Amino acid sequence: MRNAIFLTLLLGMIVSIATSQEKQTKVLISTEYGDMTAILYNETPKHRDNFIKLVKEGWYENSPFHRVINNFMIQGGQNADGSLDPGYKVPAEFLPQLYHKKGALAAARQPDQVNPEKASSGSQFYIVQGQVFTSNDIARFSQRSGVAYTDEQIETYTTIGGYPPLDGSYTVFGEVIEGMDVIDKIAAVKTGPGDKPVQDVTMSIKIIE
Repeated sequence: MRNAIFLTLLLGMIVSIATSQEKQTKVLISTEYGDMTAILYNETPKHRDNFIKLVKEGWYENSPFHRVINNFMIQGGQNADGSLDPGYKVPAEFLPQLYHKKGALAAARQPDQVNPEKASSGSQFYIVQGQVFTSNDIARFSQRSGVAYTDEQIETYTTIGGYPPLDGSYTVFGEVIEGMDVIDKIAAVKTGPGDKPVQDVTMSIKIIE
């Protein structure tokens, strides 16, 4: 019996280690302002697999960043033909270790009133630019939302920046690892009604093998 329990625990550890070491998918987001390289988290498999599917189908080819707010985020995800999304949602995958630091790749969604389960849009996503917050700011956000921040997360938000008020409400499924300056350039473009860029900012996305 002891041997059986030991083997079960051992197998569980092996599976856990293998999962954590699984190779992360990289994507290249190309724009007229430069390229961004991002990784997709294996910890959010539904969002990862859906994003990969859409990229391979060409959904994001010449797709616009249609909502841009400086010191907050840049949002895209509609098809070049004008379709806002593919007509389905992706179940939320909230994990406390995945948060809205600068460069975070996260899924947009409909408001809580019509979407109480906080399910993500099938294609809409945003990349966080955010801003630098103080430790007192983080404490207030934590008290308001109930999210407990680690020392590492607090340091990130108070040095690199991000947007902590969104934590625990929107699924973060990846992050930009190269091309942070491109986020800043797009976030700084002139916008009109609805935070839409006055001049279109389009993207194309491909999987980096």
